[in-house]
Amino acid sequence: MPSGAPPLDIAQVPKPGHVPGFCSSGDRRLVLAAAILASAMGFIDGTFVSIALPSMRDSLGANLAAAQWINNGYLLPLSALILLGGALGDRFGLARIFSAGIALFVAASMGCALAPTAGTMIGARVVQGIGAAMMVPGSLALIARAYPKEDRGRAIGIWASASALTTAIGPVLAGVTLSLGGPEIWRWLFAINLPLGIGALWLISRAVAEDVADDTAKLDLPGAILVTTGLGLIALGLTAAAEGHGTARPGLALLGAGTLVLFLLWEARSRHPMVPLGLFADRGFAAANVATALIYFALAAVMFFLPMTLIAGWGLDEIWASVAFAPMMVLLPALSTPAGKLADRLGAGRLIGAGAAITALAFAGLGLGAASGSYVFGVLLPTTFMGFGMGLVVAPLSTAIMAAAPDGRSGTASGINNAVSRVAGLIAVAALGSLAGAVYAAAGGGASFGSFSDLDGHAEATVAAFRAVALVTAALTAAGAAIAWIFIPRPES
Repeated sequence: MPSGAPPLDIAQVPKPGHVPGFCSSGDRRLVLAAAILASAMGFIDGTFVSIALPSMRDSLGANLAAAQWINNGYLLPLSALILLGGALGDRFGLARIFSAGIALFVAASMGCALAPTAGTMIGARVVQGIGAAMMVPGSLALIARAYPKEDRGRAIGIWASASALTTAIGPVLAGVTLSLGGPEIWRWLFAINLPLGIGALWLISRAVAEDVADDTAKLDLPGAILVTTGLGLIALGLTAAAEGHGTARPGLALLGAGTLVLFLLWEARSRHPMVPLGLFADRGFAAANVATALIYFALAAVMFFLPMTLIAGWGLDEIWASVAFAPMMVLLPALSTPAGKLADRLGAGRLIGAGAAITALAFAGLGLGAASGSYVFGVLLPTTFMGFGMGLVVAPLSTAIMAAAPDGRSGTASGINNAVSRVAGLIAVAALGSLAGAVYAAAGGGASFGSFSDLDGHAEATVAAFRAVALVTAALTAAGAAIAWIFIPRPES
């Protein structure tokens, strides 16, 4: 699973549905293949970046704050603009925006592969995020337009299976490549997007016959500007604190929070808001999103800081750091379907609460096990429980969102929940980097958390910093479990 990325959400099938002139029946499979290739780019890219960060930092001379921005430079525009990206498809043509997003993503990926400095890499990652915000909403929307209702479920199932397979094998593939290759091999992993993107563009150009644009569709550009600015200022202020920049940087975070307040005020008055705030009047919808924010905040932090701890602190090869996530990548898709069915019977809140509680215990186990030096009992066993817990969370969260959404607003509701999970990941990496940096320094680390170093005390300080992060994430996930259990309504008997 990518750093902080939300789960596969096959409930989010955008409107409108099947458009007969969009493509011929014989070319539908080409549209499906293009959607799968585009999704694969996002999953592979997100998977290997967290594993490759120590090597990337070493090559680019990046400190902890720069490493956070290598992650958040991508997440910021994706989190802020993903809802606008879907509206752009309606306004200018779904295939056009999807193709433009792919082209931008691929071009930025090549910029990442060739980046000579950390600053250049961060800039390329920002452009990647903008491309992804245009590309990601289009994957399922393309399938919805290409396939009639009676065939759509099977097509989405194929897409979901392919995405789950990519998610499962991605970490191991990245780990093997990084372990066997030289110090610059991470650049070639970015370059993988070139053939995938070219293939997706060729398939779309050949398959789509009529890409209808809706001139009446409205775009919430002021809202997009406000939310991007607000999140960017918050991330900048919190990230800078990891490097000890004093009181001026928290001021940026406060300014960002104020900008987000302006965003909410604008959304409340806008005739065409990106985020219809009225949806949050439903207790179940609000509770599900708060639980999402807490759980995915914690998950993103663990997935960002654990690989650096294992690789730069423990001295493990990248392959072992990636294998640590393999149980979750297998269990999450395997458990999603039965968990979804069980949620219909017992209530989504019960499943989310139980799964999040198990995940909280797993995070605590990772924090306490980090100092043990035992890969099996200190890392692999907790991540297996993490996979089991998240497997109980993912589908029931979608169930809770769909159950709370008014008729005709399920796509919007699901899109908001998707954005909430991404924003949570963005803030987590920014905020907990400050904690990791502070604990690392207090524990006597002589370099920077997550960097390669032979200095005395570096490994112990790295472990201490990760333990602090993991225990915070355990507490937040437990709070998410309680909120889901108490406030998400049970189904009527």
